[in-house]
Amino acid sequence: MTKSSTTAAAAAGSGAKGAEPTGEFTHRQILTVLAGLMMGMFLAALDQTIMATATRTIADDLNGFNLQAWATTAFLITSTISTPLYGKLSDIYGRRPFFLFAIGIFIVGSILCGLSQSMYELAAFRAIQGIGAGGLMSLALAIIGDIVPPRERAKYQGFFLAVFGTASVIGPILGGFFAGADEILWIDGWRWVFYLNVPIGIAAMVVVARVLHLPHHRTDHRIDWPGALALIVGLVPLLTVAEQGRDWGWDSRRAIACYVIGGVGIVAFVLAERAYKDEALLPLRLFRNRTVAVGSISSTILGMAMFGGLMTVPLYLQIVKGSSPTVAGLQMIPFVVGIMAGSIASGQLIARTGRYRIFPIIGSILMATALGLFATIGADTALWKVMLIMVVMGLGLGGNMQPMITAVQNAVSPREIGVATSSVTFFRSMGGTLGTAVFLSVLFNVLPSKIRDAYLDVGIQAPAAAGGGDLSDTSFISKLPAALAHPFKVGFADGIQVVYLLALAVMLVGLVIVFFLPEIPLSQRSAQQQRADDAAASAAAH
Repeated sequence: MTKSSTTAAAAAGSGAKGAEPTGEFTHRQILTVLAGLMMGMFLAALDQTIMATATRTIADDLNGFNLQAWATTAFLITSTISTPLYGKLSDIYGRRPFFLFAIGIFIVGSILCGLSQSMYELAAFRAIQGIGAGGLMSLALAIIGDIVPPRERAKYQGFFLAVFGTASVIGPILGGFFAGADEILWIDGWRWVFYLNVPIGIAAMVVVARVLHLPHHRTDHRIDWPGALALIVGLVPLLTVAEQGRDWGWDSRRAIACYVIGGVGIVAFVLAERAYKDEALLPLRLFRNRTVAVGSISSTILGMAMFGGLMTVPLYLQIVKGSSPTVAGLQMIPFVVGIMAGSIASGQLIARTGRYRIFPIIGSILMATALGLFATIGADTALWKVMLIMVVMGLGLGGNMQPMITAVQNAVSPREIGVATSSVTFFRSMGGTLGTAVFLSVLFNVLPSKIRDAYLDVGIQAPAAAGGGDLSDTSFISKLPAALAHPFKVGFADGIQVVYLLALAVMLVGLVIVFFLPEIPLSQRSAQQQRADDAAASAAAH
């Protein structure tokens, strides 16, 4: 980057006093803003991973083990639906107030979750948390798009993946620690899973409020409330059935009702977007842009392969390898190292070469290779081999996610960075939900027969607990003699292989789609500068 003018630097530096910066931000100022954004994103990332190891303890304490899925579903629904709303509204009214609002709502939701007395209350309060989480990821990426030129952007966006990587390691450890403590400072240990968000969130708000002052020229637009309402009607039942269909039955009355209502909502959403045109929540015109179309479709598939494939790795480590949730979290470190290495390397190379298309292609190839290798692991595969495959998977993800965001942001008008960024995040989240639902359903459907076959192969009668393939409580495995436990682990590993083969098939489709991504020269100027130049040109013309 070129150095900003003295005036710009002074303005940016005096942001805490209310001045609005103009021109470029210096590298140091960008890092300061980045610190606040990363703290906000860390909230959302940590919340997801810390819950993974604490949910069962929380559900038991609140006497709602059979209701625990709703706490996840409620969070997922509100965070997914609010993502495009944040993108559109921040394009109109500015990023800063909405990012602060997202952090504030997340903090309020966290406090309420910590006060929950039943699983129903927890699910409702998790929904409030989700409203805040929906803005943390997409707005952070959009803000970086505002202040950093596309050619430099991937370097900074790589820090965001580092946040997720860190959260994925320490989250399960903290979740296990809090869930395992009866009381901390006279409060139930698991409640600190939520209270921990409060000081982090307040610190993030202080940093963002002090340093993030972007110039914004408000343009009055209609707000696409019909589209937002139709999106809610369409997605709530579809996301609900995706999470609950395995328990309800995919052809049950409740599931069919969700399909019908969701379908009507999606049709209504498309009609609303057509009617609102450029003022739509997700303008359909954007998807005629090949980069945005390819980015959205490939992000959906990436989300499916990523969540659908990787959710089974901790299960494999805990059930087949006998690791505790905390140890399984530590054993995922190679995956995090791969993500960070892939993200940083691709960001640096994009900044030097100005070319980005090759990285999602290489990333997709690496992910497909890793999923294929995961499909070969069995109960007796050495742990170090599994960890090497994790590194390959991480490298693929790191080389795929951020370059795709950079490509989409570079291909749209500076005024549409928010809605374009949120659309990619939205579709990735939708893909993750769909992948998790489909792959978990496949896993639980094939497990009983795989486990029975494994016992038959060695001529042993399967224990009653093992024969049903019920994973609601797998603690019995540790109590079995090795000769009885090993066939169960073999059957479980065989079931996971089916999931990885399915994820591989999905990823190969994604690889084909990524080849359609065009290579557009990366701009050397940030969206903020381009908007300022456009405004100056418009003023001069008048």
